[in-house]
Amino acid sequence: MTRNIDTFQHYFFVGIAGTGMSAIAQYLCGIGKKVSGSDRLFNEENKMLIQQQFEEIGIECFFQDASGIASDVDVVVVSTAIEATNIEYQTATERNIPILKRSELLASISESKRTIAVGGTSGKSTTTSMIFHILQESGYSPSLMTGAGLTALQKKGLPGNAFVGKSEWLVIESDESDGSIVNYLPEISVVLNIDRDHKEFDELMSLFSTFRDNTHGRFIVNADHAASASLSLDKSFDFGIEQGVGFQGSNFSQNGFEIQFSINEVPFSVPMIGKHNMENTLAAVAVCSSIGVGLEDASKAMQNYEGIYRRTQLVGIKRGICVIDDFAHNPSEVAAAIRACQEVGKRVFAWFQPHGFGPLRFMHEELGELVSESLRENDIFLVSDVYYAGGTVDKNISPSIVSDAIIANRKNALFIPSRNEMMSYLISHTKQCDVILLMGARDTTLSDFALEVFSSIP
Repeated sequence: MTRNIDTFQHYFFVGIAGTGMSAIAQYLCGIGKKVSGSDRLFNEENKMLIQQQFEEIGIECFFQDASGIASDVDVVVVSTAIEATNIEYQTATERNIPILKRSELLASISESKRTIAVGGTSGKSTTTSMIFHILQESGYSPSLMTGAGLTALQKKGLPGNAFVGKSEWLVIESDESDGSIVNYLPEISVVLNIDRDHKEFDELMSLFSTFRDNTHGRFIVNADHAASASLSLDKSFDFGIEQGVGFQGSNFSQNGFEIQFSINEVPFSVPMIGKHNMENTLAAVAVCSSIGVGLEDASKAMQNYEGIYRRTQLVGIKRGICVIDDFAHNPSEVAAAIRACQEVGKRVFAWFQPHGFGPLRFMHEELGELVSESLRENDIFLVSDVYYAGGTVDKNISPSIVSDAIIANRKNALFIPSRNEMMSYLISHTKQCDVILLMGARDTTLSDFALEVFSSIP
């Protein structure tokens, strides 16, 4: 398929409400392309927020029944989740309309700009947004495509995961889960970490090695993670807390919902929680410094960073109980979120909804091990039924396999299948100075559940 995005003028996206698809759709609309799309959740009577936001910026929305594939559609864009049996896929095939994969389109866009690509199994969305924020605050006017909405952009009524700037710089999140990370040819790349997630470790290392080889400028890695450090090309731009790297973090502390640390002895104060967010900031600063942003300017910019959707996002504090919503879904992310919340509350009630039967089967051993290591004696890990999005899948595994493993490691854990039961448990057992941490991915109702939990605190 062509690498030139100007080959087509009217792009139609199948499943446009998905985070990866929606970001590209918004970007293309922002540069003057005609964009339309469908989603199985769209309807005319009760429009989703993102549907309303799309229509306000000129993206026409349809239910996923092929009614939106007009005669002037030049190309149909699909993700790996769209199968050949999909009615719109079939319609495009019957009408000889080219079908373009999302990853191919993103690669084409990235070739048209000076692209900064962020890779790693955890922290991609946060680091991507930090890079965008620092460059924006420093006058670089970058463009953005990422997997989670930036709070600052959402406040402007936008979905928040895409932006069209005035410069040639583009910041993107590079996904290893579908293998598409090997399609990009970025000018600057960063690898945050490499942990077993979605794919086996050897396959991940192969993908990230290709990502490195495809980078035609600066390649930056986290020196504190052995796997990512093994890919290093130039330690003078790598980051970590160890000696000998270009960007060294030190003196970390957390005070409530703010972290403080130094990078090369320059003090930083960031309105976030968790040591993992020092790592993300280190990565962002290393990238921005390679472009020309000074450490003092980066520090100033990060003081007013507003975060992104569902990344240790504070829902509210009521009766001394903090409710925090988080996208954590792999073992490393879950453990990091728990540790971050321990600095806020005396006890953490950490609830997790597995985001699929396949992922649960793939990661349950590591999840039980890492969560056990992260829990304090009085913390409690709670797990509920698996989120099921449909399709044919082997359901012969229960989330209790995780709670049982944690109990075997002499830490507190419970399997409470339903959300209603979980809600009752949380409300009756939490008290002042506790934190309720709600974690999970894919399920679009999770943020609503977090609000419901918060509202139910008497």
